[in-house]
Amino acid sequence: MNRISAVFSIILTVGIFWGVSVAQARPAPESFADLAESLLPVVVNISTTQKVQNADATDQLEDLFRDFLDRQDGDKDGDIPKARKATSLGSGVIIDPEGYIVTNNHVIENAEEITVTTHDNKELKAKLVGIDDKTDLALLKVESKEKLPAAKWGDADKLRVGDWVMAIGNPFGLGGTVTVGIVSARQRDIQIGQYDDFIQTDASINRGNSGGPMFDMDGEVVGINTIIFSPSGGSIGIGFAISSTLVKPVIEQLKNGGKVRRALLGVSLQAVTGELAEGMHLPRAEGALIANVTEGGPADKAGIKQGDVILEFDNKPIKEMRTLPRLVADAPIGEKVPVVVYRKGERMTINVVLGELTEAAQRPQQKNQPQPSEQSEEGYHLASLGLSMSRLDDKTRKILKLPSEVEGVLITGIDENGSAAAKGLTKGDVIVEVDQKTVLTPKDVEARVKDAQDNGYRVVTLLINREGSFNWVALKLNK
Repeated sequence: MNRISAVFSIILTVGIFWGVSVAQARPAPESFADLAESLLPVVVNISTTQKVQNADATDQLEDLFRDFLDRQDGDKDGDIPKARKATSLGSGVIIDPEGYIVTNNHVIENAEEITVTTHDNKELKAKLVGIDDKTDLALLKVESKEKLPAAKWGDADKLRVGDWVMAIGNPFGLGGTVTVGIVSARQRDIQIGQYDDFIQTDASINRGNSGGPMFDMDGEVVGINTIIFSPSGGSIGIGFAISSTLVKPVIEQLKNGGKVRRALLGVSLQAVTGELAEGMHLPRAEGALIANVTEGGPADKAGIKQGDVILEFDNKPIKEMRTLPRLVADAPIGEKVPVVVYRKGERMTINVVLGELTEAAQRPQQKNQPQPSEQSEEGYHLASLGLSMSRLDDKTRKILKLPSEVEGVLITGIDENGSAAAKGLTKGDVIVEVDQKTVLTPKDVEARVKDAQDNGYRVVTLLINREGSFNWVALKLNK
């Protein structure tokens, strides 16, 4: 026994003696060759062509996986380039023997022609069945004389950090390329969409891998490789795949109807931070805080109010705000679901009949709210919040061109080193509520702050109206 083995044996023995569980890693496979050989036939290369009018190469590389190879038709004498064909390369995975193929939307976006090349080098023309730009997914269909090999969906929720995964794709147009790595993290929210649910991996993923599958060690698809983090454009071991938990229902809808329908609750949300939880007297920093309720929407009709914190949706707990949009999106349209909210110290259940999310419902309805002019009087100063305020009367509304329905107290000045400045409040913001109570004058704000101080609270919550958008802000009380 060598010295290293002896030391490990001693550590393991001591751990068992003291009742400590010592986790041991399972050995890595001797080879991934058998698995790769069985999976390569279900992965395809995808190439598209589209017209580009007077665009340069940099315009085509906004996304790390939008790898366009420019072919310019203009002459070499400095003439203005004519419209030309640009080629995009990516990957896809066959998920049905009838010829259905999953890829990323950005791989086939604006394509005039889509060509699929199978593992045995057959070229097939593909037609677009449908796209979902919110999750960057697309479904293609090819016609083949024989049934195609197809992959099976896996359960990404069963993945654990540290599990082996395999990526197969078309990096840099090289064709079927296999890389392996581990799951580095799960359920990543990388702030590129409302429904982010990414698996992070250190398996090498590069330009052209986009749209290709991520497999688990059972050979099942647990993700669609979509994006990498890379200052250089090449793999540095930080890649992201859309979880199959999100992909599968989207693809099923595209396959059955060519589009994705999602349910609508009719609220805008924000995360519950520790300070907001303290200011709202929540037991824990969890749930989804309602910043605004769409007038006439499903939540409004059911009686959900601005400032409520959603703790459960359809009998599922909401630990983080970002969980709620996905649960709502996947819920049945037109059906009644129970929603548990926390409102001013009480839990209550409200039944909501969900609507359908449409393009019109998603458009932000913001109104222009100019900043106060330099001649605006700063008015009442509240040192405990680090800001100055004035009453929002008809004269002030006229000066600032504010709609008549805007109510609250106008912020006219911000202390550079105060609590309000630290949270990004600015002149022209309107304070609508303090600790979930309506305020119409600076004296109202002062009274709410004094109540908080008298009760020993260190934080107050402000509902801010900025250019028609509402947001809750927790401010520490300055001493």
